[in-house]
Amino acid sequence: MKITSTDIPQEVHSVAQKLEKNGFEAYLVGGCTRDLFLGKTPKDWDLTTNAHPTDIQKLFPEHYFNNDFGTVGIKTDSEDETLKIIEVTPYRTEGTYSDARRPDDVTFGVSLREDLQRRDFTINALAYRVATQELVDEFAGIADLEAKRLQTVGNPDERLTEDALRMLRAVRLAAELDFMIAGETMQAIARHSKEIKRISVERVAGEFLRIINSPTPMQGMMFMEKLGLLEQFMPEFSPAIGCEQGGIHAYDVYEHLLRTLQAAADKNYTLEMRLAALFHDIGKPKTRRVGGKNKKYSFFGHEVVGARMTKEILERLKLPKELIENVVSLVRWHMFFSDPDEITLSAVRRTIARIGEENIENLLNLRVCDRIGTGRPKEQPFRFRKYKAMVDEALRDPISVKMLKINGDKIMDITGEKPGRKLGYVLHALLEEALDDAMLNTEKYMEKRALELLQLPESELKVLAEAGKAKQAQEEAAALKDIAREHRVL
Repeated sequence: MKITSTDIPQEVHSVAQKLEKNGFEAYLVGGCTRDLFLGKTPKDWDLTTNAHPTDIQKLFPEHYFNNDFGTVGIKTDSEDETLKIIEVTPYRTEGTYSDARRPDDVTFGVSLREDLQRRDFTINALAYRVATQELVDEFAGIADLEAKRLQTVGNPDERLTEDALRMLRAVRLAAELDFMIAGETMQAIARHSKEIKRISVERVAGEFLRIINSPTPMQGMMFMEKLGLLEQFMPEFSPAIGCEQGGIHAYDVYEHLLRTLQAAADKNYTLEMRLAALFHDIGKPKTRRVGGKNKKYSFFGHEVVGARMTKEILERLKLPKELIENVVSLVRWHMFFSDPDEITLSAVRRTIARIGEENIENLLNLRVCDRIGTGRPKEQPFRFRKYKAMVDEALRDPISVKMLKINGDKIMDITGEKPGRKLGYVLHALLEEALDDAMLNTEKYMEKRALELLQLPESELKVLAEAGKAKQAQEEAAALKDIAREHRVL
């Protein structure tokens, strides 16, 4: 493990050199130093110095400064997003942490060792002086990097209670770097896991998503669960632990979810897909019944219950609305490709219409990850080819109003109808018919049927236009009612 001058971008060299030429020290510190030693390209570049904030601001007129910790952002002309802002922070010590997140006060003008001593983990307490290529390793960070070990600087109870988010950060770094967490640090996390509730949900969600987006999210989830962190902000997973499934499943519901998640990560799928993999069967514990067709247990309606649970959890974490909608949709329809004998082209068209053309590929891929998560190999090739062929064929058929052989302008032209809700109802009623039978999507039929539909009262048209949604809502309501009656839940 060694850093060379060529590993450091010229923009960083320039900032460090300007500090040094004006009588100050300049060290690369934190995650960027750690990543350089691991042979990774840093996502952020941070320097620490014995200069005070006012000194830094004078040296770099192009800067921003809007925090209480002395950090000055130096603007550069780089086209590389990671180098547009280089942050420079004075050596500092920190006072008490009354909110378990931020220090109540900071003190500048301290030594480099004192600054490093306040940092979270030993691998983040390495400092590298750019001008002299000197490495400062006061807390055996290099040894921990070599051992792939994560442990706090000094007393773990003190470090973790200063900033409770560090507990999740430990798990996240272990998942991102594939490191182990030292025993004393793990024990301290377990002792203080309830403190994570004092951290804002946005910050907790940020670390959680980075864990899910890491190369080893299954390991991260296992750490969170074993250390008592997961139950603090997502207790819905607890019933899945030890929830036996039987049948084709080699694992309980919880391990199945983690293995499905890891399968999505191994394929380098998006965050959206990983979340869908993690949550797809979360409704199973609430819907499990003893017995079923050639099965020890059945889970009727678990996708309906799971979609609702997923929505509640992701909204509680304040994730973006579009992300939530797409994940919930994948969870709701993940069972669609489970029985190839029951799938019709009409059903495929309706599913594409429900979840969107852009998501149907994800639904197929989720099916593959789901199968891997059972302990079996990937989807049987002939089945997957059949699913894919049906999707490809369905995508050539009308799955949206814009794919009909008629549009609003044409209807108005041949009927004299004015723009309004009734026109929209006619188009959606025509789509409902085309979803059932794609052969009806001809100009002749569409024009004839549009004339017939316009003779109906608007209230009847609305029913026809929303028939698909109404049927889905009825089926889901019936499923939830049945589950509630048997399990006394929901």
